[in-house]
Amino acid sequence: MYKMARPFFMIVETPLHAGSGTGLGIVDQPIQREKHTDFPKIEASGIKGVIRNAFDKKYTNDSISLAFGPKDGNDHAGALGFTDARLLLFPVKSMKGIFAWVTCPKILERFRNDLRLSDFNDIPDIPNKNKAPSNCELFIKDNKMVLEEYTFNMEKDDTCSTFAEWVSEKIFPQGDEYGYWREKVKRNLVVLSDDDFRDFVTLSTEVITRTKIDSETGTVKEGALFNEEYLPSETIMYSLALATTIFNEEKGRFEATDEKSEEELVMEYFMKGLPSVMQIGGNATIGKGIVRTRKWRDENNG
Repeated sequence: MYKMARPFFMIVETPLHAGSGTGLGIVDQPIQREKHTDFPKIEASGIKGVIRNAFDKKYTNDSISLAFGPKDGNDHAGALGFTDARLLLFPVKSMKGIFAWVTCPKILERFRNDLRLSDFNDIPDIPNKNKAPSNCELFIKDNKMVLEEYTFNMEKDDTCSTFAEWVSEKIFPQGDEYGYWREKVKRNLVVLSDDDFRDFVTLSTEVITRTKIDSETGTVKEGALFNEEYLPSETIMYSLALATTIFNEEKGRFEATDEKSEEELVMEYFMKGLPSVMQIGGNATIGKGIVRTRKWRDENNG
Protein backbone atom coordinates (compact mmCIF):
# COMPACT_ATOMS: atom_id res chain seq x y z
CA MET A 1 0.00 0.00 0.00
CA TYR A 2 1.40 3.39 -0.96
CA LYS A 3 1.94 5.74 1.97
CA MET A 4 2.58 9.05 0.21
CA ALA A 5 1.28 10.78 -2.93
CA ARG A 6 2.47 13.90 -4.72
CA PRO A 7 1.01 15.52 -7.86
CA PHE A 8 2.99 16.83 -10.81
CA PHE A 9 1.84 18.54 -14.00
CA MET A 10 2.60 17.80 -17.65
CA ILE A 11 2.29 20.56 -20.25
CA VAL A 12 2.13 19.32 -23.82
CA GLU A 13 4.62 21.31 -25.91
CA THR A 14 4.16 19.45 -29.22
CA PRO A 15 1.14 17.32 -30.29
CA LEU A 16 1.13 14.07 -28.33
CA HIS A 17 -0.01 10.65 -29.51
CA ALA A 18 -0.37 8.14 -26.69
CA GLY A 19 -2.00 5.50 -28.84
CA SER A 20 -4.61 2.89 -28.03
CA GLY A 21 -4.08 0.68 -31.07
CA THR A 22 -6.16 0.51 -34.21
CA GLY A 23 -9.47 2.35 -34.04
CA LEU A 24 -12.84 1.17 -35.32
CA GLY A 25 -14.10 4.67 -36.17
CA ILE A 26 -12.97 7.31 -38.64
CA VAL A 27 -9.61 7.71 -36.85
CA ASP A 28 -7.24 4.86 -37.66
CA GLN A 29 -4.98 5.41 -34.65
CA PRO A 30 -6.86 7.10 -31.78
CA ILE A 31 -5.41 8.31 -28.49
CA GLN A 32 -6.01 6.66 -25.11
CA ARG A 33 -9.30 7.60 -23.44
CA GLU A 34 -11.22 6.76 -20.30
CA LYS A 35 -13.96 4.25 -21.00
CA HIS A 36 -16.73 5.90 -18.95
CA THR A 37 -16.09 9.58 -19.80
CA ASP A 38 -14.22 9.49 -23.14
CA PHE A 39 -11.78 12.03 -21.67
CA PRO A 40 -8.19 11.68 -22.98
CA LYS A 41 -5.61 10.12 -20.65
CA ILE A 42 -2.11 8.64 -20.68
CA GLU A 43 -1.69 5.20 -19.14
CA ALA A 44 0.41 5.05 -15.97
CA SER A 45 2.65 2.36 -17.49
CA GLY A 46 3.70 4.80 -20.21
CA ILE A 47 4.38 7.56 -17.68
CA LYS A 48 6.46 5.25 -15.51
CA GLY A 49 8.46 3.92 -18.45
CA VAL A 50 9.36 7.38 -19.75
CA ILE A 51 10.41 8.62 -16.30
CA ARG A 52 12.42 5.49 -15.56
CA ASN A 53 14.26 5.89 -18.84
CA ALA A 54 15.19 9.45 -17.80
CA PHE A 55 16.45 8.20 -14.43
CA ASP A 56 18.55 5.51 -16.15
CA LYS A 57 20.62 8.31 -17.66
CA LYS A 58 21.09 10.12 -14.35
CA TYR A 59 21.45 7.62 -11.47
CA THR A 60 23.02 4.28 -10.64
CA ASN A 61 21.14 1.08 -11.37
CA ASP A 62 20.93 0.16 -7.67
CA SER A 63 18.87 3.20 -6.68
CA ILE A 64 16.70 2.94 -9.80
CA SER A 65 15.90 -0.70 -9.12
CA LEU A 66 14.92 0.05 -5.54
CA ALA A 67 12.66 2.94 -6.52
CA PHE A 68 11.17 1.72 -9.81
CA GLY A 69 11.61 -2.03 -9.39
CA PRO A 70 14.23 -4.38 -10.87
CA LYS A 71 14.13 -5.39 -14.51
CA ASP A 72 13.31 -8.89 -13.30
CA GLY A 73 9.99 -8.06 -11.68
CA ASN A 74 9.97 -11.30 -9.69
CA ASP A 75 12.75 -10.05 -7.37
CA HIS A 76 10.75 -7.33 -5.58
CA ALA A 77 8.32 -4.53 -6.31
CA GLY A 78 9.37 -0.93 -6.81
CA ALA A 79 8.69 1.73 -4.18
CA LEU A 80 7.44 4.26 -6.75
CA GLY A 81 4.12 4.11 -8.57
CA PHE A 82 2.09 6.42 -10.77
CA THR A 83 -1.52 7.06 -11.65
CA ASP A 84 -2.79 7.58 -15.18
CA ALA A 85 -2.21 11.13 -16.40
CA ARG A 86 -5.55 12.92 -16.29
CA LEU A 87 -6.73 15.95 -18.21
CA LEU A 88 -6.97 19.26 -16.34
CA LEU A 89 -7.06 22.06 -18.95
CA PHE A 90 -7.74 21.61 -22.67
CA PRO A 91 -6.91 24.33 -25.25
CA VAL A 92 -9.75 25.40 -27.56
CA LYS A 93 -9.56 28.01 -30.33
CA SER A 94 -11.25 31.29 -29.39
CA MET A 95 -12.43 34.13 -31.62
CA LYS A 96 -10.74 36.52 -29.19
CA GLY A 97 -7.60 35.86 -27.16
CA ILE A 98 -6.34 33.11 -29.53
CA PHE A 99 -7.40 30.20 -27.32
CA ALA A 100 -9.12 29.33 -24.06
CA TRP A 101 -8.13 26.71 -21.53
CA VAL A 102 -11.40 24.89 -20.92
CA THR A 103 -12.33 22.55 -18.11
CA CYS A 104 -15.55 21.44 -16.39
CA PRO A 105 -16.93 20.72 -12.88
CA LYS A 106 -16.36 16.96 -13.29
CA ILE A 107 -12.66 17.48 -14.06
CA LEU A 108 -12.17 19.99 -11.24
CA GLU A 109 -13.96 17.88 -8.61
CA ARG A 110 -11.82 14.90 -9.54
CA PHE A 111 -8.69 17.05 -9.40
CA ARG A 112 -9.67 18.17 -5.89
CA ASN A 113 -10.25 14.56 -4.81
CA ASP A 114 -6.84 13.53 -6.18
CA LEU A 115 -5.18 16.37 -4.26
CA ARG A 116 -6.84 15.15 -1.07
CA LEU A 117 -5.19 11.77 -1.66
CA SER A 118 -1.96 13.75 -1.47
CA ASP A 119 -3.09 15.36 1.83
CA PHE A 120 -3.56 18.77 0.21
CA ASN A 121 -6.85 20.16 1.54
CA ASP A 122 -6.43 23.92 1.19
CA ILE A 123 -8.21 24.04 -2.17
CA PRO A 124 -10.46 26.91 -3.32
CA ASP A 125 -14.13 26.38 -4.12
CA ILE A 126 -14.82 24.78 -7.49
CA PRO A 127 -16.58 27.14 -9.95
CA ASN A 128 -19.84 26.09 -11.58
CA LYS A 129 -20.40 25.58 -15.31
CA ASN A 130 -20.42 28.47 -17.79
CA LYS A 131 -18.15 30.62 -15.62
CA ALA A 132 -15.06 32.66 -16.50
CA PRO A 133 -12.68 34.85 -14.46
CA SER A 134 -13.73 38.45 -13.86
CA ASN A 135 -10.79 39.70 -15.97
CA CYS A 136 -11.31 37.17 -18.79
CA GLU A 137 -10.12 38.42 -22.21
CA LEU A 138 -12.21 36.09 -24.35
CA PHE A 139 -15.57 37.88 -24.40
CA ILE A 140 -16.52 39.36 -27.77
CA LYS A 141 -19.60 41.30 -26.59
CA ASP A 142 -21.52 41.41 -23.31
CA ASN A 143 -21.53 37.83 -22.02
CA LYS A 144 -20.82 36.17 -25.39
CA MET A 145 -17.77 34.00 -26.03
CA VAL A 146 -17.00 32.11 -29.25
CA LEU A 147 -15.03 28.87 -28.92
CA GLU A 148 -14.36 27.07 -32.20
CA GLU A 149 -17.59 27.84 -34.14
CA TYR A 150 -19.87 27.80 -31.07
CA THR A 151 -21.19 30.78 -29.12
CA PHE A 152 -21.48 30.44 -25.35
CA ASN A 153 -23.23 32.60 -22.78
CA MET A 154 -20.68 32.89 -19.98
CA GLU A 155 -20.80 34.66 -16.63
CA LYS A 156 -17.88 36.47 -15.02
CA ASP A 157 -17.41 34.95 -11.61
CA ASP A 158 -15.21 35.72 -8.59
CA THR A 159 -15.05 32.03 -7.59
CA CYS A 160 -13.65 31.23 -11.03
CA SER A 161 -11.15 34.09 -10.69
CA THR A 162 -9.94 32.75 -7.34
CA PHE A 163 -9.61 29.21 -8.63
CA ALA A 164 -7.85 30.28 -11.84
CA GLU A 165 -5.33 32.33 -9.87
CA TRP A 166 -4.71 29.46 -7.45
CA VAL A 167 -4.15 26.80 -10.11
CA SER A 168 -1.99 29.15 -12.22
CA GLU A 169 0.35 29.63 -9.26
CA LYS A 170 0.59 25.85 -8.76
CA ILE A 171 1.56 25.25 -12.37
CA PHE A 172 3.60 28.44 -12.97
CA PRO A 173 4.75 29.83 -9.58
CA GLN A 174 5.87 33.43 -9.00
CA GLY A 175 9.46 33.94 -10.04
CA ASP A 176 9.05 31.27 -12.70
CA GLU A 177 10.17 32.15 -16.23
CA TYR A 178 6.73 31.29 -17.61
CA GLY A 179 5.00 34.46 -16.46
CA TYR A 180 3.06 34.81 -19.72
CA TRP A 181 1.45 31.40 -19.23
CA ARG A 182 0.67 32.09 -15.58
CA GLU A 183 -1.28 35.19 -16.57
CA LYS A 184 -2.93 33.31 -19.44
CA VAL A 185 -4.36 30.73 -17.04
CA LYS A 186 -5.58 33.45 -14.68
CA ARG A 187 -7.50 35.27 -17.41
CA ASN A 188 -8.45 32.53 -19.87
CA LEU A 189 -9.50 29.52 -17.79
CA VAL A 190 -13.13 28.78 -18.75
CA VAL A 191 -15.44 26.32 -16.98
CA LEU A 192 -17.93 24.70 -19.37
CA SER A 193 -20.62 22.14 -18.66
CA ASP A 194 -19.49 18.52 -18.47
CA ASP A 195 -21.26 17.71 -21.75
CA ASP A 196 -19.77 20.67 -23.66
CA PHE A 197 -16.31 19.81 -22.35
CA ARG A 198 -16.67 16.17 -23.43
CA ASP A 199 -17.67 17.33 -26.91
CA PHE A 200 -14.57 19.50 -27.24
CA VAL A 201 -12.11 16.85 -26.02
CA THR A 202 -13.75 14.34 -28.35
CA LEU A 203 -14.13 16.47 -31.48
CA SER A 204 -11.38 19.12 -31.17
CA THR A 205 -8.26 17.00 -30.88
CA GLU A 206 -5.78 17.13 -33.77
CA VAL A 207 -6.20 14.48 -36.47
CA ILE A 208 -3.24 14.29 -38.86
CA THR A 209 -3.30 12.34 -42.10
CA ARG A 210 -0.06 10.55 -42.94
CA THR A 211 1.23 8.56 -45.88
CA LYS A 212 4.03 6.13 -46.60
CA ILE A 213 6.14 6.73 -49.70
CA ASP A 214 7.23 3.83 -51.89
CA SER A 215 11.03 4.18 -52.10
CA GLU A 216 11.11 2.72 -55.63
CA THR A 217 8.43 4.91 -57.23
CA GLY A 218 8.58 8.00 -55.00
CA THR A 219 4.79 8.00 -54.76
CA VAL A 220 2.33 7.09 -52.02
CA LYS A 221 2.41 3.38 -51.36
CA GLU A 222 -0.91 1.71 -52.04
CA GLY A 223 -2.99 1.24 -48.89
CA ALA A 224 -0.54 3.34 -46.81
CA LEU A 225 -2.80 6.33 -46.14
CA PHE A 226 -3.78 6.60 -42.47
CA ASN A 227 -4.63 9.20 -39.84
CA GLU A 228 -3.51 9.66 -36.25
CA GLU A 229 -5.11 11.51 -33.35
CA TYR A 230 -3.08 13.84 -31.11
CA LEU A 231 -3.58 15.82 -27.96
CA PRO A 232 -2.95 19.44 -29.03
CA SER A 233 -0.10 21.62 -27.79
CA GLU A 234 -0.84 23.51 -24.55
CA THR A 235 -2.92 20.66 -23.11
CA ILE A 236 -2.26 20.48 -19.34
CA MET A 237 -2.46 17.13 -17.55
CA TYR A 238 -1.45 15.85 -14.13
CA SER A 239 -0.50 12.58 -12.47
CA LEU A 240 0.16 11.42 -8.92
CA ALA A 241 3.52 9.96 -7.95
CA LEU A 242 3.04 7.33 -5.22
CA ALA A 243 5.71 6.23 -2.75
CA THR A 244 5.99 3.48 -0.16
CA THR A 245 8.74 1.66 1.74
CA ILE A 246 11.45 -0.28 -0.10
CA PHE A 247 10.63 -3.95 -0.69
CA ASN A 248 14.24 -5.04 -0.28
CA GLU A 249 16.47 -5.55 2.75
CA GLU A 250 19.37 -3.68 1.09
CA LYS A 251 17.78 -0.26 1.20
CA GLY A 252 20.97 1.75 0.73
CA ARG A 253 20.29 5.46 0.29
CA PHE A 254 16.64 4.97 1.26
CA GLU A 255 17.26 3.89 4.87
CA ALA A 256 14.87 5.75 7.19
CA THR A 257 16.40 8.40 9.46
CA ASP A 258 15.14 10.31 12.49
CA GLU A 259 14.16 13.15 10.16
CA LYS A 260 12.67 11.29 7.19
CA SER A 261 10.83 8.03 6.57
CA GLU A 262 11.63 5.67 3.70
CA GLU A 263 8.70 6.85 1.62
CA GLU A 264 9.74 10.49 2.10
CA LEU A 265 13.23 9.68 0.86
CA VAL A 266 11.81 7.83 -2.14
CA MET A 267 9.55 10.80 -3.02
CA GLU A 268 12.44 13.24 -2.56
CA TYR A 269 14.53 11.10 -4.93
CA PHE A 270 11.74 11.20 -7.52
CA MET A 271 11.10 14.93 -7.27
CA LYS A 272 14.79 15.79 -7.56
CA GLY A 273 15.26 13.51 -10.54
CA LEU A 274 12.06 14.32 -12.43
CA PRO A 275 13.22 15.67 -15.82
CA SER A 276 11.94 19.10 -16.81
CA VAL A 277 11.30 17.86 -20.36
CA MET A 278 10.24 14.38 -21.49
CA GLN A 279 9.02 12.71 -24.66
CA ILE A 280 5.83 10.66 -24.34
CA GLY A 281 4.03 8.57 -26.93
CA GLY A 282 4.76 7.82 -30.55
CA ASN A 283 6.55 9.60 -33.39
CA ALA A 284 9.48 10.89 -31.34
CA THR A 285 11.64 11.20 -34.47
CA ILE A 286 9.29 13.82 -35.95
CA GLY A 287 9.17 15.89 -32.77
CA LYS A 288 5.87 14.71 -31.34
CA GLY A 289 5.07 14.21 -27.67
CA ILE A 290 7.48 16.70 -26.09
CA VAL A 291 6.17 17.44 -22.59
CA ARG A 292 7.34 19.93 -19.97
CA THR A 293 6.88 18.82 -16.36
CA ARG A 294 6.06 21.08 -13.45
CA LYS A 295 6.46 20.00 -9.82
CA TRP A 296 3.72 20.71 -7.32
CA ARG A 297 4.53 23.69 -5.12
CA ASP A 298 3.16 24.42 -1.67
CA GLU A 299 4.28 26.19 1.49
CA ASN A 300 5.60 23.03 3.12
CA ASN A 301 7.64 21.43 0.34
CA GLY A 302 8.33 24.16 -2.22
